Amino acid sequence: MSALIIFGLLMILMLTGMPISIALGLTVLTFLFTMTEVPIEAVALKLFTGIEKFEIMAIPFFILAGNFLTHGGVARRMINFASSMVGHWYGGLGLAGVLACALFAAVSGSSPATVVAIGSILLPAMLKAGFPKNFGAGVITTSGALGILIPPSIVMVMYAVATNSSVGALFMAGVVPGLMLAGFLGFTTWYRARKFDYPRQPKADLATRWKAFRDSIWGLMLIIVVMGGIYTGIFTPTEAAAMSAVYAFFVAVFVYKDMGLKDVPKVLLNSASMSAMLLYIITNAVMFSFILTNEQIPQTLADWMLAQGMNAIIFLLAVNILLLLAGNFMEPSSIVLIFAPILFPMAMKLGIDPIHFGIIMVVNMEVGMCHPPVGLNLYVASGITKMGITELTIAVWPWLLSMLAFLVLVTYVPAISLWFPKLLGVM
Repeated sequence: MSALIIFGLLMILMLTGMPISIALGLTVLTFLFTMTEVPIEAVALKLFTGIEKFEIMAIPFFILAGNFLTHGGVARRMINFASSMVGHWYGGLGLAGVLACALFAAVSGSSPATVVAIGSILLPAMLKAGFPKNFGAGVITTSGALGILIPPSIVMVMYAVATNSSVGALFMAGVVPGLMLAGFLGFTTWYRARKFDYPRQPKADLATRWKAFRDSIWGLMLIIVVMGGIYTGIFTPTEAAAMSAVYAFFVAVFVYKDMGLKDVPKVLLNSASMSAMLLYIITNAVMFSFILTNEQIPQTLADWMLAQGMNAIIFLLAVNILLLLAGNFMEPSSIVLIFAPILFPMAMKLGIDPIHFGIIMVVNMEVGMCHPPVGLNLYVASGITKMGITELTIAVWPWLLSMLAFLVLVTYVPAISLWFPKLLGVM
């Protein structure tokens, strides 16, 4: 009964158009004050201990690093490098878009930032080269979703906070699935370009490739700083986030000089604003999780599912369907923070690895960002391309089908997610 009241209240508040963070907070407060006898002191203590996590500090730092790189011309250099490598293949500029999104994802940690940074530069170039607008929009909208799978990823940090999992292990687990998904999207791009005989770029010579690589090396080095630092144990994921922010500032202002010191306060303000929004969502999600745990809802659900004889295969199918439906209405951060505390105990009872389960959730979030009505990447791409949401939905469907095929693969083949972190000994 408690579960029905809690989720019913949350749905009613969300249907009014209220932001998810405020809807979560009001649901918690209404239920606490009217239906429980939990002392307010316990609530305050739980709130403090819930957000007193070292890992949470990684979020504002990764946001800051991504903003420095977005404003600092790194995206343009990565596109030039990607074009020089694969531009001569069928759909060359589209393939360059997939590769550039994968590279930028590895330094930004955010899907919308990747779509904006790569899309705003690459889409005009693709249109100028003779590619249809639908093709370019489909490539960028879906490839931009790699931002939350290829580490560093803000959504992974949130999953780690919600489930007490290892951020480092999650980051390493995202490497192979991220590269595989980029391969899936790249193949779809190449196949459609070959089928419709879209333009190809002249093959770049070795000197051009070397120059493009040399120009982008400072941006690419950030991947080594973050991943290498975590793998070698030089610093924790949170310290890696702080290092990436300092490094991105240095590269944007003093190396590439695409930004002046006068632009830094604006970037800091934008980053602070985005961080505050996410941290407010986390705060309310911690309280929501506390209520669910206090009412024994996840445990009761887990016991009921086991009593029905549900195995891991059926459970994971149900999780995928649930998260894809949730992706219709909510953005990734909210989905992870609401559903992870509910689904995680069930996954553990069924013997599913917590890191593998985290990757499944993240891939679901990726798909959710690319389909209507609330796919965040669709709205970002709509602003860049000046296309309607319906038109964009039609444009992305070939790549969306590839993503769904990959989702099935990563769900039922745990080795894709777990092989690399086990090889490195981080789990």
